[in-house]
Amino acid sequence: ALSGLTFDEENDRNRSMEKPDQDQPGRKASDLNPNLVVAPSRAYRHLFTKMRDINTPPSDFFHYAKRAMRLLAEEAIAELPSQRNVEVMTPCGPAPGVEINTANVCAVSIIRAGDSLLEAVRECLLGVKTGKILIQRNEESKEKEPKLFYSKMPPGVDKMDILLCDPMLATGGSAKMAILTLVTKYNVDPARIVFANMICCPE
Repeated sequence: ALSGLTFDEENDRNRSMEKPDQDQPGRKASDLNPNLVVAPSRAYRHLFTKMRDINTPPSDFFHYAKRAMRLLAEEAIAELPSQRNVEVMTPCGPAPGVEINTANVCAVSIIRAGDSLLEAVRECLLGVKTGKILIQRNEESKEKEPKLFYSKMPPGVDKMDILLCDPMLATGGSAKMAILTLVTKYNVDPARIVFANMICCPE
């Protein structure tokens, strides 16, 4: 039970949470995995255009990237399992809402790209606990498989929702190793892991 969030440029055209697979017409993102969630914001198209433009200066790139990370962070937080319905009092009377128990959430960064998204999550969830995982390819092997070099989690992480941060996904090896580490080393329930990803290879 792994949830992922990614950017889908086709959202700008069909205003949908899902789009057909390019190679298999009619196939939706949820067909790849029922827990896959595609972030619906149309703002990504403009932000990605600016970030991809070779004429965008570094300072502007940082500005647009930070905005995109903030959008993804909010979408990922909304997918966290530990939410409860509440009723709050407004100036006009009671209103229903949702509350997230920040004390029950741990944002984990896959170093180094994950740190940028981690900072966006920390800006959204004040006081959220954090963890770090460092994974690199094993250059000494023929398969170049991912190898765990370092990990550190807060106490009680096995009872928390995990927001796993890694904006870029290539082979998926690091993400799988990070999830395996959380599950086997820290006894995290895989159903409580939300993997937040911004851009990935079509494969």
